[in-house]
Amino acid sequence: MFAHPKTRFDPTEIAPDTFLIHDHHGEGEGPVSVGLNTMVIRAAEPVVVDTGVAENREQYLADVFSVVEPEDIRWVFISHDDIDHTGNLNALMELAPNATAIVNWFLQERMGGSLAVPPTRQRWLGDGDSFTAGDRTLHLVRPPIYDSPTTRGLYDSKTGVYWASDSFASPMLTPVRDVSEADVPFWTEGINTFDRYISPWLDLVDDARFQATVDRIEALAPSAMAGCHTPIIRGERVAQAIAATRLSPTAIVQPEPDQVVLDQIKAAIEGQLAA
Repeated sequence: MFAHPKTRFDPTEIAPDTFLIHDHHGEGEGPVSVGLNTMVIRAAEPVVVDTGVAENREQYLADVFSVVEPEDIRWVFISHDDIDHTGNLNALMELAPNATAIVNWFLQERMGGSLAVPPTRQRWLGDGDSFTAGDRTLHLVRPPIYDSPTTRGLYDSKTGVYWASDSFASPMLTPVRDVSEADVPFWTEGINTFDRYISPWLDLVDDARFQATVDRIEALAPSAMAGCHTPIIRGERVAQAIAATRLSPTAIVQPEPDQVVLDQIKAAIEGQLAA
């Protein structure tokens, strides 16, 4: 349970006809909160980008349908198979009868029986592929940081918005719409921490090869970046996020919470129950 009412943000327009659908976890439960965002592109053929967590289904669907009518949705792009990106995929596809899910072979293999979308309503696209949404072309570009082999980001050539999936992500002290509202050192250090937690393989990478994956995003010159676990990144913050990510392979970050922390949590819960 939250210690106070969960902060509520209506969808935020990132760029013309491009909306971040906000959600987050951890507020009132820990020292930080983490975004669980998704996106809607109200193109000539509207696109929903990722589908959030099942626990937020009612609000998620209400927010999406406040931006686009369900029967108008043409594409549902899934960046990868983690449950915070696929939690409402089946429900959304049931309510959006004209939509096709953009996945890939390995994604549907990894989801197995939890994916209730028939092959006739799927399209398999991987890193480097693209598709048209009526008035724009959307390009699948894998971000430099990821925790699933199925990951692909999404770049909108019309607006310059890049959906980074789990990359360029950072926890926040309090939920905010835009990283311009956050403390810059806390935010950039948070990018390094998040990167190291979700991609422990960073210890093994050749730095030049890793930097090439960041170069690939920088070359897009995004006007703004959005992602599941980050507030909106735009303006000068785009370059700062890219620069911070370049440091992640060698960054020294705080260790993940361990059994000592769990024991403290359990003691606090038991103390509340005994009170």
